[in-house]
Amino acid sequence: MDAGTGVYILSENRLVREALSRILKKRPDFWVLHGPDLGAEVREEIVRTGVHVLLLDSMRLYFAVEEGLKLLRAEAPATKIVLIGMDDDEQAFLQIVRRGAVGYLLKEATSAEVVAGVRAVMNGEAVCPPRLCRVLFEHLAQQAQQLPSGRTRSQLGLTRREQQLLPLIARGLTNKEIAARLNVSEQTIKNHLHRMLHKLGAENRLGVVDMCRDQGLIL
Repeated sequence: MDAGTGVYILSENRLVREALSRILKKRPDFWVLHGPDLGAEVREEIVRTGVHVLLLDSMRLYFAVEEGLKLLRAEAPATKIVLIGMDDDEQAFLQIVRRGAVGYLLKEATSAEVVAGVRAVMNGEAVCPPRLCRVLFEHLAQQAQQLPSGRTRSQLGLTRREQQLLPLIARGLTNKEIAARLNVSEQTIKNHLHRMLHKLGAENRLGVVDMCRDQGLIL
């Protein structure tokens, strides 16, 4: 596909899809696709074209296509998920954080904020409305008081380095991106991931993340 950042806009409302598409296409560093659902053909298109960001227009839609998102996370783990038009429902927000989305924009977001949000997640940042940042910090503080025991870590059999990989894998970083952050070779990361799959009996990266979330090893 073209150079630049690829964005797939997912919205059941055609006017919303077209409006967001026009906003992003005005920037020369974006190319845009869009559609109303997340069926098998759309997921295949996202994988085939190398879309970088999946932009959803509501929290309700996120939960409506949740099964498709799980499959997409396995098929295209590097594709980052951003929500726009979401409400400030604290529990739903935390639930979506746990499931790997990295960007959240409230419904009053401006076109400039949408563009900035997409660019931010492409730079490895997370996007979160200020009034929900407090919720996230409070949740992390509570989690810190309930960290898994050494026995839990031992039962999973993960080394310290493998535990370091977990939050990076959960954020959807590729092996190459993780290697750059940890200053090791990409093959080293592949070897670690292979051992993690074997230890946990997981089929793919998503399985590793879900299993470790269940054990409280990652948010």
